[in-house]
Amino acid sequence: MQVVEPAINVHEYIMWGSANAVALAGQAVLVAFFVFFLLASGDLFKRKLVGLAGRSERQRATTVQVLDDVNHQVERFLVVHVVGSLIVGVATWAAFRWLGLEQAGLWAIAAGVFNGIPYFGPVIGAVGAAVVAFLQFGTIPMAMIVAGTALAITSLEGWLIMPMLTSRLVRTNEVAIFVALIFWSFVWGVWGTLLAVPMLVAVKACCDHIDPLKPIGKLLGK
Repeated sequence: MQVVEPAINVHEYIMWGSANAVALAGQAVLVAFFVFFLLASGDLFKRKLVGLAGRSERQRATTVQVLDDVNHQVERFLVVHVVGSLIVGVATWAAFRWLGLEQAGLWAIAAGVFNGIPYFGPVIGAVGAAVVAFLQFGTIPMAMIVAGTALAITSLEGWLIMPMLTSRLVRTNEVAIFVALIFWSFVWGVWGTLLAVPMLVAVKACCDHIDPLKPIGKLLGK
């Protein structure tokens, strides 16, 4: 008698997903502690960087200007994305409730969180919602409708709302953002995807204020 193994080993997928979830939770704890100690240090590193910038007042003033510009640009970038994610979350909740999807609030929160990951986040959220819709309704057309609705909401937010909100921020071109996402996602995984754009914004702000690096700032800009 020949034993036929199942095509999909659910146990292995559960173990693999659990291990990844534990690893991600551990990294989240490390990031939380890092942010806490960084905030607790106040302007310590700012003063150290200014002291290392050089002896001339011009060099120190340039360093202070670069640090302030990076701080403001990243702060504005994060505020804009938080607002955009809130809009996506509310719109997704209303749409999923209208479609009759169970746990619409939970998936709306997930859509808002994934929306913070440029390019890849909305796709991940739409695929997850499609799988849940297929399990609930049992039909592929309904799963496609749910996924299409999620993508439509994030696309409208990304094409209409975000450009208006970010028009006065640092003008970084889409190619540079996409390359940064691919590179940092490969280096740091999920955290690299989340931090790629803020790091790119910080790099461009530095290049815009340092004369030898201004061509790089123009290359990264629109």
